[in-house]
Amino acid sequence: MKRIVTATLFFAALLVGWEIIKRAGIDSLRLMPSTLDVARYLAGVLADGTLASASFVTVKRLLLGYASGIVIGLPLGLLTARFKVCQDTIGLLALGLQTLPSVCWVPIALLSFGQTESAMFFIVVMGTLWSVIIATDTGVRTIPPIYARAARTMGSHGLHTWMKVMLPASLPFVVSGMKQGWAFAWRSLMAAEIFVTILTGFGLGQLLHYGRELNAMDQVVGVMLVIVVIGLLADKIMFAPAERFLHRRWGTQGK
Repeated sequence: MKRIVTATLFFAALLVGWEIIKRAGIDSLRLMPSTLDVARYLAGVLADGTLASASFVTVKRLLLGYASGIVIGLPLGLLTARFKVCQDTIGLLALGLQTLPSVCWVPIALLSFGQTESAMFFIVVMGTLWSVIIATDTGVRTIPPIYARAARTMGSHGLHTWMKVMLPASLPFVVSGMKQGWAFAWRSLMAAEIFVTILTGFGLGQLLHYGRELNAMDQVVGVMLVIVVIGLLADKIMFAPAERFLHRRWGTQGK
């Protein structure tokens, strides 16, 4: 919670700094809103329910696509680490597509699914999938070979070794990949919501887009602040506990 408060105060301080610079007479920065303007906008959309509704739609899309990307990516990462042919095909494909900007998936999604929720889902999955595959593959490959040999000595073979030994030992890398996948999923979804208009769901990306269209800088900055806060909350709720548990489990927690 302290990190969220600190980040919010820092963002507010940036707005105050912009206000000072703007009042100094730099014309190119006159469109920047004051802290009071942003606060008024956020209070207004909170009061009429617009912000809560948009945040719910965005987070729902994000969680569905992100969870699906993890469910698909974990077994593909294990296959990539286990079989040379998968490493030369899936692994190489994941390495290349991870560098592809998220917005590049938007035209493919629109042509394939139209302006539907399926297009949003596809874009978020593509933003998540490749990071999870690479992280899982990297995690398994960094496990000392003695782990697998010890498991086989104790009677473990095949799938049991991978599920009970290799995957748990690679979890620190997997969680890091999941965290990175979450960041890529956010970027993918924002690109999708800005460029894809769906009448059945009005998310934060659409609020950001219409703020730009209306030259409403208070709306743009306010929505950006909400996105930052949601991202910090997600890190606090989902990833920080998992990382603390793994540090305790593997004895790498700092003093």
